[in-house]
Amino acid sequence: MVLREKLVKGFKEGVVVPEGLIAHGRGECFDYILGEETIAPALKAEKAAAAALLLARHPVISVNGNTASLAAEEVVKLAEEVGAKIEVNLFYRTEERAAKIREVLMRAGAKEVLGVEDATATIPELESERRRVSPEGILKADVVLVPLEDGDRTEALRRLGKTVIAVDLNPLSRTSRAASITIVDNVVRALPKIRAFARELKGYTDKDKRKIIDEYDNEAILKETLRHIKERLDSLTQQGISLNLLPRN
Repeated sequence: MVLREKLVKGFKEGVVVPEGLIAHGRGECFDYILGEETIAPALKAEKAAAAALLLARHPVISVNGNTASLAAEEVVKLAEEVGAKIEVNLFYRTEERAAKIREVLMRAGAKEVLGVEDATATIPELESERRRVSPEGILKADVVLVPLEDGDRTEALRRLGKTVIAVDLNPLSRTSRAASITIVDNVVRALPKIRAFARELKGYTDKDKRKIIDEYDNEAILKETLRHIKERLDSLTQQGISLNLLPRN
């Protein structure tokens, strides 16, 4: 309920669009299935994400309206922890909305937010407004963290040779399948956990961080996630009556 109220507030302020509310509801359904907790494969992905961000030469965190409304402070804290830039990037873009999202991030403590007036570069082969990026941000980035992303841009960024870290509660989405590292977790849990791993990994050598990434297998993580979902649904089916999950007569 708290997250819904944040999104409603963001909607009323012009930060979130109606489609963003629909997208959140879709993700919320998967979060219920996961048990509204961070599962083991997500932790593995979050650790790999932290290693990738720390090793990056030009890491960038891409922010849309939902992410700004739900986790602006965590975006800023993570960016500071890993030395990443923050950039507004929107599918349903207006200059007014982009400026409002920047203001939300600045109020949360960001010192610089790209992707508003400086969104002068374009991502090739992408038709939506998401193609508009900052030349000093996403265009230049080697690693991009894209919470609550769409599949088209994830695929486009991968074609440019970038490492794409996605936060997506749907393990079957095109974004999840196209990303380099997919974190199947709620963004409000994922960002703090990536930051905690980053703090821990700062004590590792670059070689050790690289080993974490080299040993990471996104396809295997998604398969492990689907197995977890199946096992949880099987368990809930068996326990349904005692958990009052079945209809009452």
